[in-house]
This record gives sequence, C-alpha cells and structure tokens, in this order.
Amino acid sequence: MTVTPAARPVVDFWFDPACPWAWMTSRWMDEVGRVRDVDVRWHVMSLSVLNEKRDLPEHYRALMDDSWAAVRTIVAAARDHGDQVVKPLYDAIGTRRHPGGRKDTAQIIAESLAEVGLPAELAAVGATDEVDALLRESHAEAMALVGDDVGTPVVAIDGVGFFGPVITPAPKGDDAGRLFDGLALVTSVPGFYELKRSRTAGPQF
Repeated sequence: MTVTPAARPVVDFWFDPACPWAWMTSRWMDEVGRVRDVDVRWHVMSLSVLNEKRDLPEHYRALMDDSWAAVRTIVAAARDHGDQVVKPLYDAIGTRRHPGGRKDTAQIIAESLAEVGLPAELAAVGATDEVDALLRESHAEAMALVGDDVGTPVVAIDGVGFFGPVITPAPKGDDAGRLFDGLALVTSVPGFYELKRSRTAGPQF
C-alpha cells in the first residue's frame, strides 16, 4: 500500500505589533517552524480598526491611537517591498516594544526600518491614511474567519481560524510542536468554536 504524505499545513498568522499577547504567540509560531514542517504566512490586523467605534477607557484609547503608526508602516513596507519584509519588520519592532519594554513608537519604527534595510521614509506613512484600505482589507480577512468580538492574534491552519492561542511563556521544542498539533486537531472539527479560561499571568517575555 502506498501512503501519500500529508500536505504541508499552511498557517496564516494575523498580528498587531502593539499587542504583547500576539508577540508571545508569534514566538511560539517561530518555534513551531523549527519543529514542524509548516508554511507560515504573516499578516497584519489592527486593534485600532477593531476598536475604533467602541467606547474605551481613556488610557486604552490612547494606546489605540498610538498603535496606528507601526501597523501602517508594516503595510506600507509590504506594499513597496513585498510580503517577505513583514515578519522581519515585525520582529524588529516587537523586540524593542515587548521584551525591550520601550514605548517611544517613532524611534522604534525608525530603528526597525534601518535594521531591516528599508527606507526611513516609510515611517511617514504611519501618520497618514495612505495604506488604510490595504490595512482594513487584511484585517477583514482575519475577522471573516473568527468574527469581530475577539482580538489579536488570529491563527488559521489551512483556512480554519481561531483567536489565539493566548500563551505565556511561549512553549519551546516538542511542547511547541504538541500545542500546534492540538490546534491543528481542533481546526479539523467543524463544530469546534471555543475554549477559554481567565488569565492569571501576564506576558513572560
């Protein structure tokens, strides 16, 4: 009997670079790429878009206003230089913001563009709506999979998506692979929608 190898899973990962929980999940996905044969595609979504019509506490609204710049810069970089720059630029921004603990968004963006070898002029897009149609299109693709009552990250395996997983710390090695196997399993069950429990720890970078 001839056994046909299983197709390589395609993982689509949507993130907002401002979100520490998306950052944690992205570090797990990096580890999955080391221990499983997967094709990971990286996309932006936006907490600013998600929350723009919601009544938010003042401090959270300020965070949403600030988060436009980084995600717009990533969209502009992908538009001008291809999707292959999305992940390196996310890594550069996220490393400074999350484990680095920095909040100086403009400087973070400038340094990150330089690190990845992208033009500094891309940062100017962050203060405009020049790429908002592209940003909203990418965001809508994620929301179409999971609904708009969730946040970031959104992870889809072969077109079936969920919000999350929300994890801390990011699993390593075989633990990362086994978590991915479990997520792949639930995506194969048509009626599976949700698992959840209250978080008792913050992101452990």
